[in-house]
Amino acid sequence: MKLDTKVNWLVSRLARRVTMSLIVALGLMTAPQPGLAAETVKMTIVAGHPPVLLWVKHFRDTLIPTANSELAKSGKYKIQWTQAYAGTLAKVGEELETIQQGLADIGGAWNLFDPAKLPLQNVGYMSPFNEASPETVTEIVEGLQKKIPAFGAQWTKYNQVYLGGGIAADSYHLWSNYPIKKLADLKGHKFGAPGPAVNWFKGTGGVGVSANLTLYFNDIKTGVYDGVMVFATAAMPQKLDTVAPYITISNIGTGYAGGVTANQDRWKKLPGEVKAAIMTGVGAYKTAFYKELDKRIKASFAIMKKRGAKIAQLPAGDRVKWAKTVPNVAKGWAAGLTKKGLPGRQVLEGYMNELRARGAKPVRDWDKE
Repeated sequence: MKLDTKVNWLVSRLARRVTMSLIVALGLMTAPQPGLAAETVKMTIVAGHPPVLLWVKHFRDTLIPTANSELAKSGKYKIQWTQAYAGTLAKVGEELETIQQGLADIGGAWNLFDPAKLPLQNVGYMSPFNEASPETVTEIVEGLQKKIPAFGAQWTKYNQVYLGGGIAADSYHLWSNYPIKKLADLKGHKFGAPGPAVNWFKGTGGVGVSANLTLYFNDIKTGVYDGVMVFATAAMPQKLDTVAPYITISNIGTGYAGGVTANQDRWKKLPGEVKAAIMTGVGAYKTAFYKELDKRIKASFAIMKKRGAKIAQLPAGDRVKWAKTVPNVAKGWAAGLTKKGLPGRQVLEGYMNELRARGAKPVRDWDKE
């Protein structure tokens, strides 16, 4: 081998070794090191309801494990979670304020229990008998929140970042301590219902009383009211059928109840990798919720029937009569919000148009009357 050729060969080989050494060194710098502990980020997640209910269960069983798993891939960060459920930090309806004040970093904020602060988000509850699936209702509202800036900005007003994970329950029915065979049987009786759902009793002769799941059992038992408007997947684990054994399938429909939000100040300070992991967890949470919801509906009715519940169907004609008896609260609600500078009419019309476009056939076209 000639001298110059040998020199070139040695230089080339040395360069390759140096290059490989640099690559290995850089890899060691960026890869998780066994001797280096991951940075701990403390997060508090809040829910007023207990984990026996599906939307809280999947905070514990899906959102948190998914976010943890995502962060474990790099090993740079880990989250130390404080799970504050069942009123330990906030009662039902106090979650929005708890996150707003920074007492919790993330959680389920429910417009259903804050109709004065988040009126636009309650569009589904103001326009019942919608004939749409819970997932469809959620997709419509989350889509409109992005499409109509003032709609989505309702969360920002209360120092929240809306992360997604929107929830709508299965269809609402009646649970009562006496049999209901027709619409006229509501007359003279009181029924517990969540926030805006008390409007569903107007004109029926029945009276809606604003309440929530944590109150229903004891309130029926002590005679505060004779029944409740609720959905099967919540009624079953709360054992409402044991104090209100008459279930009347009414199919009032459902509405978007809320979603997962984070404290805006806290969210801004989180590392990008932690934010991405939480967002992945929120997406998994929503998927898991709706997947289990479908299974739970039939199972819930079966369990309650086995416990002795008496299940009957409200006659189809009475259901239509009910829908037409209730005053058009939706139109007045939308007009009132529009006068206040909020896109009330735009949200109502957008919601109803989306329902119809997706194949739903509402009993009443609340936006067109």
